[in-house]
Amino acid sequence: LRKANLTNHIEIARDGAEALDFIFGEGAHVGRDPANLPKLILLDLKLPKVSGLEVLQRLKNDPRTQPIPVAVLTSSKEQQDVVESYRLGVNGYIVKPVNFDSFAKAVQELGMYWLLLNQPPRIES
Repeated sequence: LRKANLTNHIEIARDGAEALDFIFGEGAHVGRDPANLPKLILLDLKLPKVSGLEVLQRLKNDPRTQPIPVAVLTSSKEQQDVVESYRLGVNGYIVKPVNFDSFAKAVQELGMYWLLLNQPPRIES
Protein backbone atom coordinates (compact mmCIF):
# COMPACT_ATOMS: atom_id res chain seq x y z
CA LEU A 1 0.00 0.00 0.00
CA ARG A 2 1.20 3.47 -0.87
CA LYS A 3 0.42 6.35 1.46
CA ALA A 4 -0.26 9.86 0.22
CA ASN A 5 0.31 12.95 2.35
CA LEU A 6 -3.01 14.72 1.86
CA THR A 7 -5.52 16.23 4.25
CA ASN A 8 -7.23 12.85 4.46
CA HIS A 9 -5.05 9.76 4.82
CA ILE A 10 -5.25 7.63 1.67
CA GLU A 11 -4.38 3.94 1.36
CA ILE A 12 -4.06 2.38 -2.09
CA ALA A 13 -4.39 -1.37 -2.62
CA ARG A 14 -2.96 -2.94 -5.78
CA ASP A 15 -5.55 -5.71 -5.94
CA GLY A 16 -8.75 -6.95 -4.32
CA ALA A 17 -7.00 -9.38 -1.98
CA GLU A 18 -4.77 -6.61 -0.62
CA ALA A 19 -7.80 -4.34 -0.17
CA LEU A 20 -9.65 -6.99 1.87
CA ASP A 21 -6.55 -7.80 3.94
CA PHE A 22 -6.12 -4.11 4.78
CA ILE A 23 -9.77 -3.49 5.63
CA PHE A 24 -10.16 -6.60 7.78
CA GLY A 25 -6.64 -6.56 9.32
CA GLU A 26 -5.63 -9.89 7.79
CA GLY A 27 -2.65 -11.28 5.82
CA ALA A 28 0.15 -8.71 5.55
CA HIS A 29 -2.00 -6.31 7.61
CA VAL A 30 -2.41 -8.51 10.70
CA GLY A 31 -2.06 -6.23 13.68
CA ARG A 32 -3.72 -3.27 11.99
CA ASP A 33 -6.68 -2.20 14.10
CA PRO A 34 -9.72 -3.34 12.07
CA ALA A 35 -11.88 -0.97 14.14
CA ASN A 36 -10.07 1.93 12.41
CA LEU A 37 -12.17 1.62 9.26
CA PRO A 38 -11.96 3.72 6.11
CA LYS A 39 -14.39 6.64 5.84
CA LEU A 40 -14.83 6.00 2.11
CA ILE A 41 -13.79 3.28 -0.33
CA LEU A 42 -13.23 4.10 -4.01
CA LEU A 43 -13.42 0.72 -5.71
CA ASP A 44 -12.41 -0.33 -9.20
CA LEU A 45 -14.28 -3.36 -10.54
CA LYS A 46 -11.37 -4.59 -12.66
CA LEU A 47 -9.01 -5.66 -9.85
CA PRO A 48 -6.55 -8.57 -10.04
CA LYS A 49 -6.78 -11.56 -7.65
CA VAL A 50 -10.20 -10.66 -6.18
CA SER A 51 -12.62 -8.69 -8.37
CA GLY A 52 -14.15 -5.42 -7.26
CA LEU A 53 -17.59 -7.04 -7.18
CA GLU A 54 -16.28 -9.72 -4.80
CA VAL A 55 -14.69 -7.05 -2.59
CA LEU A 56 -17.98 -5.12 -2.59
CA GLN A 57 -19.96 -8.23 -1.69
CA ARG A 58 -17.69 -9.04 1.26
CA LEU A 59 -17.82 -5.43 2.51
CA LYS A 60 -21.59 -5.18 2.33
CA ASN A 61 -22.14 -8.64 3.86
CA ASP A 62 -20.10 -7.87 6.98
CA PRO A 63 -21.88 -5.82 9.67
CA ARG A 64 -18.59 -4.09 10.60
CA THR A 65 -18.02 -2.70 7.09
CA GLN A 66 -21.55 -2.54 5.68
CA PRO A 67 -22.06 1.16 6.59
CA ILE A 68 -18.83 2.34 4.89
CA PRO A 69 -19.71 4.28 1.74
CA VAL A 70 -18.36 2.52 -1.35
CA ALA A 71 -18.19 4.34 -4.66
CA VAL A 72 -17.29 2.31 -7.72
CA LEU A 73 -14.86 4.27 -9.86
CA THR A 74 -14.29 2.18 -12.96
CA SER A 75 -13.86 2.22 -16.71
CA SER A 76 -16.79 -0.20 -17.18
CA LYS A 77 -19.97 1.20 -18.69
CA GLU A 78 -21.47 -2.32 -18.85
CA GLN A 79 -25.07 -2.23 -17.62
CA GLN A 80 -24.63 -5.60 -15.90
CA ASP A 81 -21.76 -4.16 -13.82
CA VAL A 82 -23.88 -1.16 -12.82
CA VAL A 83 -26.88 -3.32 -11.90
CA GLU A 84 -24.79 -5.88 -9.97
CA SER A 85 -22.91 -3.15 -8.08
CA TYR A 86 -26.15 -1.57 -6.89
CA ARG A 87 -27.63 -4.99 -6.10
CA LEU A 88 -24.64 -5.65 -3.85
CA GLY A 89 -25.09 -2.31 -2.06
CA VAL A 90 -22.74 0.20 -3.70
CA ASN A 91 -23.44 3.82 -2.80
CA GLY A 92 -22.44 5.30 -6.15
CA TYR A 93 -21.19 4.23 -9.58
CA ILE A 94 -18.90 6.56 -11.53
CA VAL A 95 -17.28 5.84 -14.89
CA LYS A 96 -13.70 7.12 -14.80
CA PRO A 97 -13.07 10.10 -17.05
CA VAL A 98 -10.37 9.36 -19.65
CA ASN A 99 -8.61 12.72 -19.25
CA PHE A 100 -6.34 12.84 -16.16
CA ASP A 101 -7.37 16.36 -15.13
CA SER A 102 -11.04 15.35 -15.32
CA PHE A 103 -10.26 12.19 -13.35
CA ALA A 104 -8.44 14.15 -10.63
CA LYS A 105 -11.33 16.62 -10.40
CA ALA A 106 -13.87 13.77 -10.15
CA VAL A 107 -11.92 12.16 -7.30
CA GLN A 108 -11.66 15.51 -5.51
CA GLU A 109 -15.40 16.09 -5.84
CA LEU A 110 -16.16 12.55 -4.65
CA GLY A 111 -14.01 13.10 -1.59
CA MET A 112 -15.63 16.46 -0.93
CA TYR A 113 -19.11 14.95 -0.98
CA TRP A 114 -18.47 11.69 0.89
CA LEU A 115 -16.03 13.05 3.48
CA LEU A 116 -17.39 16.55 4.12
CA LEU A 117 -21.04 16.81 3.06
CA ASN A 118 -22.48 13.30 3.50
CA GLN A 119 -23.75 12.40 6.98
CA PRO A 120 -22.82 8.74 7.56
CA PRO A 121 -24.23 6.55 10.33
CA ARG A 122 -22.05 6.11 13.39
CA ILE A 123 -20.15 2.82 13.08
CA GLU A 124 -20.12 0.96 16.39
CA SER A 125 -17.33 -1.57 16.90
